[in-house]
Amino acid sequence: MSVPQLPLALRYPPDQRFETYIGAPDGTLAQLQALADGGAGEWRYLVGPAGVGKTHLLLATCAAAESAGRRVAYLPLAAAAGRLGEALLALEGNDLVALDGLEAITGHREDEIALFDAHNRARAAGACLLYAARDNPAGLPLVLPDLRSRLSQCIRVGLSPLDDAGRREVLAQRAQRRGLVMEDAALDWLLRRTGRDLGGLTALLDTLDRASLAAQRRVTVPFLREQLGAAAARPGE
Repeated sequence: MSVPQLPLALRYPPDQRFETYIGAPDGTLAQLQALADGGAGEWRYLVGPAGVGKTHLLLATCAAAESAGRRVAYLPLAAAAGRLGEALLALEGNDLVALDGLEAITGHREDEIALFDAHNRARAAGACLLYAARDNPAGLPLVLPDLRSRLSQCIRVGLSPLDDAGRREVLAQRAQRRGLVMEDAALDWLLRRTGRDLGGLTALLDTLDRASLAAQRRVTVPFLREQLGAAAARPGE
């Protein structure tokens, strides 16, 4: 029995597109767009610490490829650890497969063998693989040298955490797309009191959006103090 396809926006959230990614290294978005459009010769390996937007770029590439009429799949490897062979076989036949979080399966020999075999099959079939990991292949605790060798053949794209100006731009854009009215002072206050992880910041923005709607209030500094706790305020503010 065939499974109905979800709308594009439900599979790949509209916030996670190439045009909404801030701070990409020069040429990166064009390279990923070319991969999405059908470039099979140069696979990519995105590397960087948590919170730099690796998942964002993987989902953006999948969305662009699907819009171009290609068959695509996204797999967070943490969800398939211990049974990766079965999961990868189910994804065969796609033109592009994005594999997120390689560190989740490192050290698990059977999973590493399954990924090595799938990598070779995809290459032979002319399909594309797009990887993301927190470390380069040489730095991952892999037990299979042949897998490390295959991963090292991918073109690496290093991603770095955004500076404060970049984080501010991301939050301001996302607030605007949600129709969330957020004063500049409130945005600055929030950025001074939260971590640098964009995933956590955007999740917090979602929470504030819901709270703002429920209270029918603008997001101001007093509103943030109420929502996040007055203890977060610095003396004198």
